[in-house]
Parts: sequence; C-alpha cells; structure tokens
Amino acid sequence: MAEPIMKRVKGDGIEINLAIWEGAGQPLLCIHGITANCRCWDTLAETLAPEHHVMAMDLRGRGRSDKPSQGYALDYHLRDINCLLDDLALDRAVIMGHSLGAFIGLAFAAEYPGRVERLILVDGGGDLSQDQMEKVFVGIKPALDRLGQVFPTADAYLKKMRAAPYIQPWSAVTEAYYRYEIEMVEGGVRTNIAPAHIQEEAANIRKVDCAPYYPQVKCDVLILRATRGLLSQDDILLPDDVIDRMMGEIPRAQRFDVEGMNHYGIVFQPHGARDEVIREFLKED
Repeated sequence: MAEPIMKRVKGDGIEINLAIWEGAGQPLLCIHGITANCRCWDTLAETLAPEHHVMAMDLRGRGRSDKPSQGYALDYHLRDINCLLDDLALDRAVIMGHSLGAFIGLAFAAEYPGRVERLILVDGGGDLSQDQMEKVFVGIKPALDRLGQVFPTADAYLKKMRAAPYIQPWSAVTEAYYRYEIEMVEGGVRTNIAPAHIQEEAANIRKVDCAPYYPQVKCDVLILRATRGLLSQDDILLPDDVIDRMMGEIPRAQRFDVEGMNHYGIVFQPHGARDEVIREFLKED
C-alpha cells in the first residue's frame, strides 16, 4: 500500500490537508464521508494512480485539516473546494465523493459546473425521505459513537474498531485509516474529530434538499451503489426508488451496483468490477 504525500492547501479562510497519490493523468479530487478522513480512499487510490493524479482532502474538522469552531455545512465545503482548486492552480478536476462527500460533490458540480470534469457519486447524493434518513443515521450510529471516547491506548482503540461488524474484513487499509485519526489527549487517545462539529454537520445535512441539484449537473456522472445495508437491509443509502429518481433527473448519469458491498466496503474493500467501471468511466470521450 503506497503512502500518500501530504500537503497543506488553502480552503475558505482555513487550511485543508490533502493526501496525494501522484500520477500523470487527469486530477481526481476525492471527498470523504461525515466522520471519515482522506485515508478512506487508499484502496481506490492504489487502483487509480499513477494512471490518474489522485487527491483526497480532509474536510474541515476532520483528519489534519483545520478545525474551526463552526462552519460545518454544505456551503462552507463548497467554498473550501473552490479555494483548494484555486490554490492548486487547477481549472477543473474529476470529483469523487462518498456518502456526505457525494452530497458535497453533487452540489459542487451544480454550483461550479465549469470546475467539474466528471462526477462520481459513491453511495450518496440521494434525496432521502425523513424516514430513510433516520434509518441511515441508525446505521451509521456505531461510527458516530466512537467520537469523543477516550481510550487508554491506541491499541485499545484499534481493538474496539477491529470488532466493529460494519467495517469487516479488517485490512491494512482500515488499520491505516483508524490510526490516522488518533490523537493524544489527557488520559489516553481519541479520534481527532470533535463530536460537536459532527452534530452541527448532521443537523445541516437533514435540511438539505439535494434533488434540485440533479438537473443542474451537466457533466457525465457515475453513481456507484452499495447493495448491502449496514445493520439491516433497510438502512441502505440509495434505495431503488431513490436511485431511479437520480437516473431520471441527472441528465448524463449511469449507475453501477457494487454487489456484496455495504456503505463502508464500497470504498474500503477491493472490488475488481467496481475498479474497472471507474477506469472505463474516466477514459470515456
């Protein structure tokens, strides 16, 4: 597993940490989910680089990016990405987002169409009913619950994560991902994500109506859908009716169901068919 190069770049009044897997091809900016970090993209980066220049950002408040006291909402993320691309002197990039990152990528493609070459939505970006949204938050609750907990040692924290059923099978990628978010505090270690920031983010996500963005997206779009739920089959992020609407209302969309994968496995785990679909999508004329 190749270690990325870490770089600090300018966001909207803050600094954003960027993981880079260098490549000769078109730049690809990856945006993670609500409690994740840039290292969730290690598996896909290893597949796509060096054919593509893969970059993965830590969203504000996550990983090694700055953590302002507030500003955890869609508009802030869009401005951060716009500033990031300016700082890197990139006019355009392929955007690939997972979960919350898919919502952000969708909105960015709608609001800044001139900056998005193509868009890949990884198990996210669906206009969920309030009932389905609640099921999803129940499904991701174990990931949310780790925030703010203090563990005596890093090994104790990793032991807890290794037992989590939703992240299986454990691998070097998941190990690196969880180690990346550990910070030392009085009494031991914890994740470097403040629960209050995620609570603000979650409250704002619930207010987002993403369907109006669908017809505004003018680039080619690939939607990757996990077929398995997290705690049950009811907590999937792209139910059939939701993804059917996306396909009907996003002008240039195509979909691929990543069989056998849940919401986390779709990015963390190897999957040859998924990788081939992404590679083909990126080289289409």
